[in-house]
Amino acid sequence: MNYPVIAKELLTLLGGKENLSALAHCATRLRLAVKDESLIQEKAIDDLEGVKGQFKVAGQYQIIFGSGIVNQVYAELAKLTGMSEMSTKDVASAGAEKQNWLQRAVKGLSDIFVPIIPAIVAGGLLMGIFNLLTAPGLFIEGKSLIDANPGLADLASMINTFANAPFVYLPVLLAFSASKKFGGNPFLGAALGMLMVHPDLLNGWGFGGAAVSGTIPTWNILGFEIQKSGLSRFSTTCIGIGVYSR
Repeated sequence: MNYPVIAKELLTLLGGKENLSALAHCATRLRLAVKDESLIQEKAIDDLEGVKGQFKVAGQYQIIFGSGIVNQVYAELAKLTGMSEMSTKDVASAGAEKQNWLQRAVKGLSDIFVPIIPAIVAGGLLMGIFNLLTAPGLFIEGKSLIDANPGLADLASMINTFANAPFVYLPVLLAFSASKKFGGNPFLGAALGMLMVHPDLLNGWGFGGAAVSGTIPTWNILGFEIQKSGLSRFSTTCIGIGVYSR
């Protein structure tokens, strides 16, 4: 396989060097951000030696070469374009610029929430195990596994604690992830997320009860009255400052 020839032909079919704004690769795919997609000759690219497929996603144009081959094609293409220092993140950023505001908003939310999904899934699975241990009549008529085996009570309690942790401290996870997404200091973001679940501040349930009784505690600072609530506008504003700080 003549990689220099393949790279040169591919560059021509992509509309030339001037039509590329970013170039990188992953394990199997060449990842590109192009300025004008109408200049891409997709049918001819399909017929190129080594090409196993192509598709467009999130403003990127990706060509599948397969493991090993893509590295060689990328190296030759990088020589021709001078784009050897770019990463897949650079390509994603360049591709995102071509999306409309709604697509960018959805992608932004996705970039924040996707990294914390494993923690949420783990918590959900542990909650399922806890329910199996404590649900009456599921395995034994009229009793739960805990009722029938009291020795499992501490195990169930520990599982429940682990299961609840990602949800109790969800503001910390979200603030950390959002700070990374928007280029802020993720540790500062996490610290501000901790503010929302600080034990000295009212949680949602406590705030609701205090609001009904009219006994919401406050700080009085320089003439400003600030509610001691983890879910107050004050805390939300702090998270916003942490996310956008550089």
